[in-house]
Amino acid sequence: MEGSHSAAVAKSPDGEAVFRARGLSKIYPMGDVEVFALRAVDLELYRGEFVVLLGPSGSGKSTLLNILGGLDVPTRGWVQFLDHDLTVDDEAELTRFRREHVGFVFQFYNLIPSLTARENVALVTEIAASPMDPDEALRLVGLGDRLDHFPAQLSGGEQQRVAIARAIAKRPEVLLCDEPTGALDYETGKLVLEVLERVNRELGTTVAVITHNAAIAAMADRVIRLRSGAIVEVRRNERRARPAELQW
Repeated sequence: MEGSHSAAVAKSPDGEAVFRARGLSKIYPMGDVEVFALRAVDLELYRGEFVVLLGPSGSGKSTLLNILGGLDVPTRGWVQFLDHDLTVDDEAELTRFRREHVGFVFQFYNLIPSLTARENVALVTEIAASPMDPDEALRLVGLGDRLDHFPAQLSGGEQQRVAIARAIAKRPEVLLCDEPTGALDYETGKLVLEVLERVNRELGTTVAVITHNAAIAAMADRVIRLRSGAIVEVRRNERRARPAELQW
């Protein structure tokens, strides 16, 4: 796998907004009390950028990602994907949106144990409009020699890379990653981050990674920091660090 290219100058967020959100709030009633998971969040994610959403547990990162990805709906506010308002969609329309436009990577790999790496990826390519060949997707994540291995025959990092291959095989515009290195050790986590960086660089996929690990922020174009359900800081890195440079 490649991973030794020089660090890139961070891209300015001056392209097309893939996501645009205004006033997003998510409220859970707990008896007589309202608990805010998100508080009036305004946000843009731009085509082709690599964004890190950073914050501690309970800061609203996963709730925000789930709303952007059509897995949840806000209590208040709205979110658009390109020129499409997701907040007016019914469940069938949100399912179609997820299938056609978004790839998800979670902390736990959610692979089917009885299927090989190739077969796990093929589950997605069989329902996508213009998918990659599963072998191509697995080669992109550095697993060209593990096509016929079952999950139990793969390390944690390799299983996470199969999950990334599965997510990108349908050629989504956006890849949403929820703590993708959270279950991995330091060195393996950096290998997975190299894969995400490569997907962003070579395919032009917009990548959003949510994490509590502040070190990962150095590899982003922009860093969006959340606390108590609100965005408290947005900053742009002048230079994107290579995953190999990160230390935590």
